[in-house]
Amino acid sequence: MLINSLDNVDINLENGHKYAVRDIKKGEDIIKYGYPIGHATCDIKAGEHIHSHNLKTNLSDIEDYTYNYKDYGLKPIKSDKTFMGYVRDNGEVGIRNEIWIINTVGCVNKVAEKLAHLTGAVCFPHPFGCSQLGDDHKTTQLILKGLVNHPNAAGVLVLGLGCENNNINAFKEVLGEYNPERVKFLNCQDFEDEIAEGVKIINALKEYADKFKREPISISRLKIGLKCGGSDGYSGITANALVGSLTDRLTCMGSACVLTEVPEMFGAEHLLMERCENEEVFQKTVSLINDYKKYFIAHGQPVYENPSPGNKEGGITTLEEKSLGCVQKGGKAKVVDVLDYGDTVKKSGLSLLNGPGNDIVAVTNLSAAGVHLILFTTGRGTPLGSATPTVKISTNRHLADKKKNWIDFDSSPLLKGESMEALTDRLIDYVCMVASGEETKNEIGGFREISIFKDGVTL
Repeated sequence: MLINSLDNVDINLENGHKYAVRDIKKGEDIIKYGYPIGHATCDIKAGEHIHSHNLKTNLSDIEDYTYNYKDYGLKPIKSDKTFMGYVRDNGEVGIRNEIWIINTVGCVNKVAEKLAHLTGAVCFPHPFGCSQLGDDHKTTQLILKGLVNHPNAAGVLVLGLGCENNNINAFKEVLGEYNPERVKFLNCQDFEDEIAEGVKIINALKEYADKFKREPISISRLKIGLKCGGSDGYSGITANALVGSLTDRLTCMGSACVLTEVPEMFGAEHLLMERCENEEVFQKTVSLINDYKKYFIAHGQPVYENPSPGNKEGGITTLEEKSLGCVQKGGKAKVVDVLDYGDTVKKSGLSLLNGPGNDIVAVTNLSAAGVHLILFTTGRGTPLGSATPTVKISTNRHLADKKKNWIDFDSSPLLKGESMEALTDRLIDYVCMVASGEETKNEIGGFREISIFKDGVTL
């Protein structure tokens, strides 16, 4: 467990809540994971429950940071581990061979759903693509571009209406070069029977997709998204720590991992900044954090108002506590890049991705960045799934037993003495199985959706 002798709290293994291991004076920092998660608002006796009634955040607004690189000594690992994936015409690798329907606008959602039902293609309804201005319009186009280019889709039908801001001709300018065998377009206003035309196009895409066959591919080609949602007091001790161990292992093997949820880095950003591989990446990380704080401030919101009611019920009190648990998913890997909306992950190692902690928006951002699958840790449980396979990792045994239809992997054996190394081995094997075609619970249930970040005027 990551709670250590420097901490002045302990975690109750029955409910995930914090209890003082010694007397704590009013104003003294409360320490968890070896770092402050806030301060005591009154004297606390040994054994007393620590939560919102006697613990308050230390967080403030914009901060200055100094680059002090810390090398955790991770070394490259030579591995012959493979998964069975698809090599695309452009050299990219996919772990699914699906046909996707990507809407330019929400007005054709039901057309997309009907086409998906008739053909077996996968669609991702959303309400955007028209009546948007400025950055919102650009973000919508960039996220949709990322999905169109995703290698898990062997073929893509871009479905438009015809009169929207993000019409097909406008979207093509953002999309840039594309393979006309793989990406095809349909403006619904242009055809008497858009359903029949859509079925015809999707059938042609299926013929193109059929040429791809699974073949052994080095694990170094994998791109993994990291996400948590419905967190609880165990999250930073079990599931997030396990994913962090996996991140360290995979990045040492040459894989790419992507950590997002910028507001859930507040209070723990220094742990990421000290691992930035150079000054340039450090400065991008500083901008990532402070620009997001400015976004909060511009809307008159405190930067530290984050833990949800479910988080608090599960034992998380302050944003520092949530963040220190959240960033565990990044392990101790070097931070090699900082990505904005619509950027595609290119580098082996750990990248940071701009975006909120909101679950649906975050998994959409990760999918649009090109990750093959997402490791999603949860203490409360969620059925949510993204465009890409979304592996749910439970923080506690109760959730794993209760929601077998949601949970793919249980990290709670760490609480019973299983070693981190052994459980990491098991998780890597499971990830390779998913990459080779085993369906996750969200795929089996058909729980796949997207949502695009919005911060502006709607006409």
